[in-house]
Amino acid sequence: MTPTAARPVRSIVPMEQTSRPPRRPDRRPGLSVGRVFGVPLHLNGSMVLLALLVAVLYAEFARRQLDLPQVSGYLIGFGFVVSLLGSVLLHELGHALTARRYGIGVRGITLELLGGYTEMDRDAPSPRVDLLVSLAGPAVSAVLGIGAVVATLALPERTVAHQLAFQLAVSNVIVALFNILPGLPLDGGRALRALVWGLTHDRHRGTEVAGWAGRVVAAGTAALVLLLTLADYLAPLALPLMLLVAITLWRGAGQSIRAARVSRRFPLIDLSRLARPVWPVATGTPLSEAQRQRAEGGQPGAALLVTDSTGRPVALVDPAAADAVPAERRPWLAVDAVARSLGTLPALPVGLDGERVMDAVQTHPGAQYVVTAGEDVVGILHIADLAQLLEPNRKMTS
Repeated sequence: MTPTAARPVRSIVPMEQTSRPPRRPDRRPGLSVGRVFGVPLHLNGSMVLLALLVAVLYAEFARRQLDLPQVSGYLIGFGFVVSLLGSVLLHELGHALTARRYGIGVRGITLELLGGYTEMDRDAPSPRVDLLVSLAGPAVSAVLGIGAVVATLALPERTVAHQLAFQLAVSNVIVALFNILPGLPLDGGRALRALVWGLTHDRHRGTEVAGWAGRVVAAGTAALVLLLTLADYLAPLALPLMLLVAITLWRGAGQSIRAARVSRRFPLIDLSRLARPVWPVATGTPLSEAQRQRAEGGQPGAALLVTDSTGRPVALVDPAAADAVPAERRPWLAVDAVARSLGTLPALPVGLDGERVMDAVQTHPGAQYVVTAGEDVVGILHIADLAQLLEPNRKMTS
């Protein structure tokens, strides 16, 4: 009997046994260097390059200021970089430990070119928690800066200790003040998002407002840097780095705005409508015959599901691989040759809501997902279809 697309197909494995690829982070974490308070710590290669550059530049500056031998200057430069990295780490630990205090898991801290970031496993559950987590980092930097200012005033001038304390004071005060500017992706932008979220009860609106504020901050930073450079208040050597900061802020703000717009469309995700239907074909069926059966059944867009002799699905035909087979070879090539085992594909229950679908997709990245109802396969979700639903105006590439 010819199968119909409306008939669900029995799954080869239960849902809980489906392979689960590791979650793919938003950014590459870099080299893992251990744990701090149980939080994994990663070091990005860009941070290593910046640390070497700062160490060399500061070594020459300290050597001239204090009239030191070259070796001593480089030792001071290295010490300053270690202290600076420690300050950035403490800033991020402020975010991480506060998040954990409110039940938000922390996957790790990464130190990179322009500072660092803390990766959490979920968003804050309320505006209040979001505000506290976002302000914890700048608060730590402010405390470090005040402590370094006190040390600078207490130490004798033109000494190594005084110079290091002064630089740490300046660095931490600038980091604290800059990070509380009200625009994403800065900490102050997260605080602004929390405030708008609390006032409007709309997290997405808070993210959009803070994202546009972040673009204002980025443009203002670029303009200020150029003016200070033209007025000789800022060394030309610092211009590329500061402009990179402004560009990074602009891109981060744009990503926040895009994320808010996409998140608004999560309620539109309905797997029963979005998933493509399946068309079962027996193992060993020639590819051309399987395609003919599907077309005659009135389901040219259905996914070809390869079943064994008992009717249980064992594999899914890869449409790209099938299309790549020349037409004259398709009568002689079995569907199994261009199919993937179902055991390698993530599965999504048909009743998942939009938020949980997106969490599952981010946790188990892939191009196709098996949509199930109990142990039955009821459709195949293509990630391109999901992306088109969430961003209908964005051009998609095949």
